[in-house]
Amino acid sequence: MITADQELVGRDVLLAASGHHPYARHALWRDHEARGWRRDGTVGWLLPPGQGPAGGALGAVGPALEVFAGLVADGTLGAGQWLHLPRGSADEVAGRLPVARLDEWDFLWTSSAPPGRADEDRVVRLTEADHPALAALIDESFPTTTSRPGDPRIVDWYGIRDGDRLVACGADRSRGDIGFLAGLTVAPDRRGRGLGAALTTGMTRALLGRHDQVALGVYTHNVGAIRLYRRLGFTGTEPRTSVHLA
Repeated sequence: MITADQELVGRDVLLAASGHHPYARHALWRDHEARGWRRDGTVGWLLPPGQGPAGGALGAVGPALEVFAGLVADGTLGAGQWLHLPRGSADEVAGRLPVARLDEWDFLWTSSAPPGRADEDRVVRLTEADHPALAALIDESFPTTTSRPGDPRIVDWYGIRDGDRLVACGADRSRGDIGFLAGLTVAPDRRGRGLGAALTTGMTRALLGRHDQVALGVYTHNVGAIRLYRRLGFTGTEPRTSVHLA
């Protein structure tokens, strides 16, 4: 049971309550029958069971923790589920929720195409025939990513080839109203040559052909990547704390 100042039902109502924030537009899928709440100015939601987070919030972390702690206490939420919350310290979050894992990351977005890059024209859309090469590249260069060939969340794969070899790749995991880049990686022996910037630029331009905003997520410790994305125009920022419940 949600205990809050105001209960909110439906995607349109939640988007209006969030001021149509890009993160809410991304998190709340069109086919989700989301229900949520507003508490002390913070807006949060629960999502239907399935692949993905159990819920999220925008605003201050304190009210979000209060509501989600209540949902854990009454059994609505439990071990193995995860939440995308406003940024909070590890101690603050662990003081209210049973934490198995905590990740800090930033949701970044842009509404305009990046400046052109020299190798941008090398970015191509990949097909199912490229899945073995994708899997090999990901295993080598980004084994911890959750974006892999066959993942139903992925709309398309893009990549850069050097001859017959795939040396960079990224996933289009767009949903809701927002284009979303995920799993961006470059082969270790091809890094430092601008391929990451070219891949991000080409994919962003492609997704802006279908969406008015494009976003991505990046761990806060990945300072080099954040610096690159900001140079490419991803200046909108929403700090996130993801909590996997114990």
